[in-house]
Amino acid sequence: MARIAGIDLPKTKRGAIGLTYIYGIGRSSALSILEQAGIDPDKKVDDWDDDEQSKIRTIINENIKGGRCLRSEVQLSIKRLVDINC
Repeated sequence: MARIAGIDLPKTKRGAIGLTYIYGIGRSSALSILEQAGIDPDKKVDDWDDDEQSKIRTIINENIKGGRCLRSEVQLSIKRLVDINC
């Protein structure tokens, strides 16, 4: 099972769909990530080897704000707007 950005990706899903389980990554971002890593988007998550998983982790950590960081940033932005009665 692939664990990327603190999320266990489903094994039976295609790579392009599996990456969308990470908060902040949509379909187009997932396709872009897989293209940068040189991985076929139709390849199942379970078929990724350790090298491919590390490439994906590196790309996500360097280029994309997602997961817990993005979720907490959105929550803080909402709280700030509520505090100023916007």
